[in-house]
Amino acid sequence: MRITDDRYTRDRQRFDLAMRMIGHEARTRTIRIWTGLSDDRIRKLYRSYVQTHGSDVKRHRGKSPTQTAFYLRNPETRRQSAALAGLFAILGLLKDAAASDHPGGTLAALQWGELFCRTYETYSGFYQSQRISFEHASRLLHLLQRRAELKAGRCPACRSFMVVDALRTTDALCTWCESDARAGHGGAPPG
Repeated sequence: MRITDDRYTRDRQRFDLAMRMIGHEARTRTIRIWTGLSDDRIRKLYRSYVQTHGSDVKRHRGKSPTQTAFYLRNPETRRQSAALAGLFAILGLLKDAAASDHPGGTLAALQWGELFCRTYETYSGFYQSQRISFEHASRLLHLLQRRAELKAGRCPACRSFMVVDALRTTDALCTWCESDARAGHGGAPPG
């Protein structure tokens, strides 16, 4: 038998995605949901391929982040949330809510997970100090897909893409226009 046979392809994709997610410091539960691998198998992958090679990849314990206010906490986090949300929109992840709901380990779930990882890696390349962890990025996507607490929006002053509180009753300004308004300039951000 060759390793390229179809029946081994999905298992290989599951392991590859799990290793990629371990590299992004995803929690065991998140990896299990997306890949369909057991918790024990995920821990063994970490011990065998990451921990024994002296990598600085950490394993986070406990529940995944759930606070919605995190994404609107301060101007820099708001900017990075908007950048990540923009990538989600460009790459079709905001429209593809159904794919993220497929059972872990299915071909659709694995492809969705790979696209999500690529998107997060692109975001990570934009910022030297990311404020949004892999787990927070996953939560942000989930919130934006549901549109109950956070949603994608536009700044009423400059029309830039931003993440807004879905329950807010007044239009929020983007961080650039907000800082201009505080400084008394009243203009749109430099282009």
